[in-house]
Amino acid sequence: MAIDLTAFHFLRPLWLLLLIPAVLLPFVWLRRNDVRARWRTIIAPHLLEHLIVGEKTRRRVQPVHTLAALIACGAIAVAGPTWQQERPPFDQDKAPLVVVLELARSMDATDVAPTRIERAKQKVLDLAAARKGARTGLVVFASSAHLVVPPTEDPAMLDLYVPALAPDLMPRDGRNAAAGLEIAERMLQKDEAAGTIVFISDGFDESGTDAFVRMARASKHQLLWLAVGTENGGPIRDAKGEIALDDAGHPVTGLFDAAAIRKITQAASIPLASLRADDDDIDWVQRRAQVYLEAAQESKIVPRWKESGYWLVLPVLLIALYSFRRGWTVKWLPVVLIASAMLSVPKHAHAASFGWLDLFATHDQQGRWRFEHGDFAGAATRFDDPMWKGRAQYLAGDYSGALDTFSRLDSADADFYIGNSLAHLKDYAGALKAYDNAIARRAGFTDARANRELVARLIKDEQDDEDEPTTVKPDKIDIQKKKDKSGKSVLVQQQRPSEETWMRNLNTSPAAFLHQRFAQEAEGAR
Repeated sequence: MAIDLTAFHFLRPLWLLLLIPAVLLPFVWLRRNDVRARWRTIIAPHLLEHLIVGEKTRRRVQPVHTLAALIACGAIAVAGPTWQQERPPFDQDKAPLVVVLELARSMDATDVAPTRIERAKQKVLDLAAARKGARTGLVVFASSAHLVVPPTEDPAMLDLYVPALAPDLMPRDGRNAAAGLEIAERMLQKDEAAGTIVFISDGFDESGTDAFVRMARASKHQLLWLAVGTENGGPIRDAKGEIALDDAGHPVTGLFDAAAIRKITQAASIPLASLRADDDDIDWVQRRAQVYLEAAQESKIVPRWKESGYWLVLPVLLIALYSFRRGWTVKWLPVVLIASAMLSVPKHAHAASFGWLDLFATHDQQGRWRFEHGDFAGAATRFDDPMWKGRAQYLAGDYSGALDTFSRLDSADADFYIGNSLAHLKDYAGALKAYDNAIARRAGFTDARANRELVARLIKDEQDDEDEPTTVKPDKIDIQKKKDKSGKSVLVQQQRPSEETWMRNLNTSPAAFLHQRFAQEAEGAR
């Protein structure tokens, strides 16, 4: 482990004052217990040696030496030696990202197995899965562009929509990437963090070059481009999975316009890479997004130094074990060590179970480690911070627990997560009120606005479905008669448990829902 001496310092240097008594203690103790020094001025030296009873040769290492070493090592450890910075907390190290995916007809080409669009959709899901705790959004474009999912930390939203995407959903064919960039910029414009916009396409409509370059150069966010396709292109499959044929009976070929992509990326200074079969492209996007965020927020981030004093626990334990020697007089040393360890534990932790990790890391630090490794349920049991405890419960699917935790907080973020939790618990009216509270507290809360619009739109679609005559209502309330303790019959209302009601219409046919919405938006934009 290399140590950068230029950055080496102590986080709590005042604890180093304990080094003074650690150095003086052996001298004071030895002088006080030196029999020869005590009687040298009274008894002649040649007689003194014969009058002293006991060992004539001193041990080089005395109990006081080990005690002094323990004090010195403990002082250095508590002082917090450090020489490297650790990554900033969650809110600072997760850049928002929007994927702008092309849904032109050529994306059904089979030169990239199984098709270009299927490979691209899988990359979108892989990218979202790799960004745990980060917000990822999705925009699609052909001749027009449409928002599919606003930037969200919930990967279930992408899992719902992405599999249904297909070029057939778009009103008209085309490659209007500038329209996709405009929507992505609009979603990120109120976000304080520096975000990343990733284009995935097999070409570019050069008629929109000027507008695209103008917006790209004015953007405060990073733009990346992933090209999908091969040089010779490939045949296109239709909606039935069969090779599409033209009027002459020849296979329709999806071309890969690599020249147009290179030209626009060079003009707008956009890094370009190819969609790959492995995860190198995902790592490339992740790395560039993180580096860009850190560079943009370097002046805003408060340095967080990584403590390395815990390494001194090993020499402290070795010295303590060495102190357990036969005949040594410092027998109270273990008592002091145990008492010090117990006093260092917070009062609220005494009532909880005490594990060995509590000696080296706080509950929040343990929760953060589990959170970053995807163990959200375990993280929820360790966090003391209510905001992070609630987030861990939410991501673990414990929406009732998350609702209870966030209800005790008073902030826009807490109201936002209350709305998300209520939506999952099927209290849609309550979710709308919670989103309204979040927006009232923070005017530029784009995530809350987007989720509110989504829930409101889904509720409206659900009500439209309920207005249609059906044989059996999905959420029928049955009135049944039961007897109370006195034997009298009373009416009891029982609501039959339903599926995820707010997603019911989408779960039935998300492709039909998107097709209808895209058509309406394209018609309204005319």
